[in-house]
Amino acid sequence: MAESCRIVAEVLDGIKKYISSGIATIELDEFAESFIVKRGAKPAFKGYNGYPASVCTSVNEQVVHGIPSKARLKDGDIISLDIGVYYRGFYGDAAITLPVGKINGNAEKLLLATEKALYLGIEKAVIGNRLSDVSAAIQDYAESEGFSVVRELVGHGIGRQLHEEPQVPNFGKPGQGPEIKEGMTLAIEPMVNAGGWEVILLNDGWTTITKDRRLSAHFEHTIAVTKDKNIILTKL
Repeated sequence: MAESCRIVAEVLDGIKKYISSGIATIELDEFAESFIVKRGAKPAFKGYNGYPASVCTSVNEQVVHGIPSKARLKDGDIISLDIGVYYRGFYGDAAITLPVGKINGNAEKLLLATEKALYLGIEKAVIGNRLSDVSAAIQDYAESEGFSVVRELVGHGIGRQLHEEPQVPNFGKPGQGPEIKEGMTLAIEPMVNAGGWEVILLNDGWTTITKDRRLSAHFEHTIAVTKDKNIILTKL
């Protein structure tokens, strides 16, 4: 799993230099797929339940599962890149949201808050805590910054399958749900909206957008819970 997750981290690190005004999201997908294949791995998302691409490229009000296309990024956009890799029997999964050129102050605050919410959630993913301790930490921080967390989409267990139990919501009261145990591998992924938490699924069957069409950010890491601490597997 560590090897699979490292490939994910390397793809996300490599793709950053291509994020600029004028690039088409399909070009980002082509870069990612080529990188993954050259490493001897497979894109985890391509063909998954019929998903047509290797990367989810979600721009502005798109929360998750945006499909790469010929649409071009422009200055002031934000783009979430969600990438999964399958390597030697195991999956890795991570996401980042990046600015395109200069973004406004509220968008910048949203990105910073979502990423910090992810790390606060990860801090709670230790042996003996409950799963909702992770959820509550994410929700509390995101809402303290004036944002809302998406309710309909969740993080998840991951390993030999891309999506495994348990589900990891990004909201809830602490002290509930399954106990976190040594050996668990979890994909923790806050999706945070600038406005309300409600979302809509578009007619393509994949792209999820904010109901109020305001911005959304998405950050994700795959972690492993070990005896001494948790390890972020998708971080270089």
